[in-house]
Amino acid sequence: MTDYPEAARPLAELKPKYEFFVGIDSDGCAFDTMEVKHKECFCPNIVKHWDLASVSKYVREAAEFVNLYSKMRGINRWPALLAVFDLLAERPEVIARGVKIPEFAAVRAFSKQKVHPLSNDGLKAYMAEHPDPDLETAWAWTTGVNATIEEIVHGVPPFPYVRESLQLLQDKADMVVVSATPTEALTREWEEHDIAKYVRVIAGQELGKKDEHLTLAAQGKYAPDHILMIGDAPGDMRAARANNALFYPINPGHEDKSWKRFYKEAAYKFLAGEYAGDYEKMLIDEFLALLPEVPPWKR
Repeated sequence: MTDYPEAARPLAELKPKYEFFVGIDSDGCAFDTMEVKHKECFCPNIVKHWDLASVSKYVREAAEFVNLYSKMRGINRWPALLAVFDLLAERPEVIARGVKIPEFAAVRAFSKQKVHPLSNDGLKAYMAEHPDPDLETAWAWTTGVNATIEEIVHGVPPFPYVRESLQLLQDKADMVVVSATPTEALTREWEEHDIAKYVRVIAGQELGKKDEHLTLAAQGKYAPDHILMIGDAPGDMRAARANNALFYPINPGHEDKSWKRFYKEAAYKFLAGEYAGDYEKMLIDEFLALLPEVPPWKR
């Protein structure tokens, strides 16, 4: 990959120190921040900026399903926002209350374009080229989300066994944070808990998508079975597979247990070349069974 954002240069220029590479997602994977961010920061800002107080119950159900409790878990905030509104638009209870959900044509166009990253900086650049009132509202929402996160989300430590796992691998693997969260927020959280020192790069949404992070940082630099992505969402697994890399799942709702298993068992299998195959498949099957495709109100 030769075409990448200037901000991603640290990934592209990363030179291996060790034979192994480990990418680690942050929200919901290394840190127990998914629930608080989506329930207290993302969702309330949706209700606020699109005047949806009359159907706030259904906004919350849709937003939590998309972002926390489904196979969409962990996707970028823009396609996630559109998925929430698509669920709301077809929900009988919302229709019965006479609430019309906008089509969000301008936001959909931004979400589908490939020129600008799906980040706040990307939206700002896109808005300069495609001014639209809907994008102004979207800008107020996304900056409002970030401000609420900065105000509320403090003192949330890494899951148990994250620090121990990083210490275990610090002289055996090059580690990089691979996330769709804004880099500023990632850096603040990793530094707040004194674990930034264990990773070579902290890569957020400004540096591209997760699969692009892995491509730039690892592809062609390490043997495929020496590249591992640790994540809590199917998108993390897809990013790994797009790079022929291995995947270790952090199971939603069972994060402590997952990290303990990694520290006690899976990390050693990875370093010994015994991870791929039946062991990885067993872990992934267990992971995917926890994340449905159909929301509970449709079952």
